[in-house]
Amino acid sequence: MPDLLGATNPVPGYDKAVTNRNLPVSPDNTPVQNVPDPSRVTKTDQRTDQQDHDLQGDGQIRYDSNYQTFLQRLRDTPGMAESLSRLFSGREGTVVLSGMSEGIAQEMSQILEMLRMDKDQLLDFLTGQFRAGTRFGGALFALLRNAYARASSDGVRADILQFLRSYADFGSTAHIEGNILRNLSDMADAIPASWAEKLRELTAQLENGMAAGDRKGNVELLQRGIFPYMASYVERTHDLGLPRTLLTMLALNLARYENGSEEKLLEAFHQLSGYGTLKGQLGGIDDESLLRLLRSSQLNQGGTAIRFSDHLAAAAARALRGEGGAEVQQAFQNLVGAMLVNESVYMPVNHYLIPLEWDGRMLFSELWVDPDAEEGQSRGGGRGNTMKFLFKMDVQSLGLFDIVLTARDGEVDIQIACPEKVVPFSRQIETAVSQILARNDLRPSRVAVRRLERPVTLTEVFPKIFEGKNSVNVKV
Repeated sequence: MPDLLGATNPVPGYDKAVTNRNLPVSPDNTPVQNVPDPSRVTKTDQRTDQQDHDLQGDGQIRYDSNYQTFLQRLRDTPGMAESLSRLFSGREGTVVLSGMSEGIAQEMSQILEMLRMDKDQLLDFLTGQFRAGTRFGGALFALLRNAYARASSDGVRADILQFLRSYADFGSTAHIEGNILRNLSDMADAIPASWAEKLRELTAQLENGMAAGDRKGNVELLQRGIFPYMASYVERTHDLGLPRTLLTMLALNLARYENGSEEKLLEAFHQLSGYGTLKGQLGGIDDESLLRLLRSSQLNQGGTAIRFSDHLAAAAARALRGEGGAEVQQAFQNLVGAMLVNESVYMPVNHYLIPLEWDGRMLFSELWVDPDAEEGQSRGGGRGNTMKFLFKMDVQSLGLFDIVLTARDGEVDIQIACPEKVVPFSRQIETAVSQILARNDLRPSRVAVRRLERPVTLTEVFPKIFEGKNSVNVKV
């Protein structure tokens, strides 16, 4: 039996690790890579940083750098506005792409109904996205944020973070329950029928408990019934493939489901209110008031924007499960890819989507916002911070617009790149935009309209994206 750990003394002449260390390597041996010879310039050895190019085919994933993978996907992924414009047309809410299934078409028709908005509804839709993008908003979380910044004890910080985790799981109850049911359904499909029958019975019992809101009973059923049953199958059959993966995912979702219970949430809150620095500010909040406050913040978080994203996610889920034609699946795959790229940890700016039907025309716009863009200059002289916006609008029958807006202390600089057919109206656009800014008590420092030569890239407008190269970006 080989000595894998090397715990015993090696026999002289038989230690393979030592023997291999003494093997001579020639720099001229091109099959051997990464052999530098500082004394001379050797010929290329066909090395590549994209080590998995032959395996993946598209070369998108790199083993050497998560950050470079993000930049490549940012460059190659079509925008959400472009993907949405492929899915819709403005003629009576007709879906453009052929091959849509009935379920996808139904979801898309509900989305089309939501796109018919006036200016007040559009404002509500946009502010709903702002609220939905900030889970920890309001006076309570502002207080906790300040307490975390001032805390001198690691224990206080840890308890604040534990309360935030419990609140996040509490607010994600419906999502976690859906994940658990999907785990169990996939498990029942992956195991033999003799095991799957009882698992489906337990899943039906759990689903009834979720409908009744019996969280405590559901946790007990998962911990004492479903999880041991699935673990027993994996242990007895030694099935280390999909069933074990699903079992691991179930364990994670079960931990979040238990952590998001009202009991855990109140326990974490009482722990916070026991600290002297927070007792005076949190001690007057009873359990019922806290739960009412947290529930109301969840209900008022997104409104129309949340319903829009739910319908869009449902349509994308159907398409990615194989419903519809190849063109529909590709459009939704691009859409989901764009969502994931814009939610990456390497994306330092906020991203929003503005789809609507305006004056009979479909308009799909993406908005990126950097609330603290200094453009390479240090803030000084008492001036406020710089905010930078990038609009990408795809207007039906007109084409793509790129709008870069920079604002500081009431001064606004706007650069508009428009399609060829709009260029003759440049002067009217500049005048109209200047008047709009003046009506809103803003001073236009520059308003320029030019022909769109090529779409502007995010990294050109927001160079701080490249700051991600300074973080830990290797793959394990």
